[in-house]
Amino acid sequence: METVNEILSKLENADNVTKNILENELVSIGTSALPQLVDELQVVRGIKRGVVAMTLIRIGEPSVKYLQKAAKINKDFEWVAQYLIREIKGSKAA
Repeated sequence: METVNEILSKLENADNVTKNILENELVSIGTSALPQLVDELQVVRGIKRGVVAMTLIRIGEPSVKYLQKAAKINKDFEWVAQYLIREIKGSKAA
């Protein structure tokens, strides 16, 4: 299995089909990838940021504690974390 970094590096030039495959790979890594994904979300931009955010939403509730922890440390990230937490909790309620 590829690492989170290896998967993210492939996103640089990915078309939509490849992007979806890579997102699925990240989701399949599961909760063990959460600390790194939350760290990456604070620094990546563009397509990578979108894929990381969607991965966190798809992993769901386990992502929340990592997002909350990062928001406490990085105030500039707080709004992003709060948005994703609302999305996670909203998708759970649906």
